[in-house]
Amino acid sequence: MDREDLGALFARATRRLVDAERPLLAARGLSMWDYVVLSHLAREPAGTQLALARAIGYDKTRLIGLLDALEREGFVTRTPDPADRRARIVSLTPAGATLHAAAQADVHAMEDELLAHLSPTARRRLVATLTELTSGTPDD
Repeated sequence: MDREDLGALFARATRRLVDAERPLLAARGLSMWDYVVLSHLAREPAGTQLALARAIGYDKTRLIGLLDALEREGFVTRTPDPADRRARIVSLTPAGATLHAAAQADVHAMEDELLAHLSPTARRRLVATLTELTSGTPDD
């Protein structure tokens, strides 16, 4: 018996996760892209808006509107880059960090429920494998 293509398996898994995450994020007033931005900023400083857009794979012109809304809500700040006054450095605020931590706790609880039928070893192996697979190629 042939196995299913990885692309099809990943697509179904991604749809299932997104469908489960969307209401959790909406309950906290976040879109999926808001959460992606906050998650990236919580993991590492983004530097400029352009660097953030590249890091998360989002169109740089559309990112401005997203950041405008997050800044209005007090979740991020944008300050002039001392090296290039035309560029803005994006930073997570304490309120943004608090919101991200709460949303992430919701997402992790949902993931734990989704993966409950897997043994703890299988869960760790799944996360480790996905991390390795998405960390780039040896040529990076």
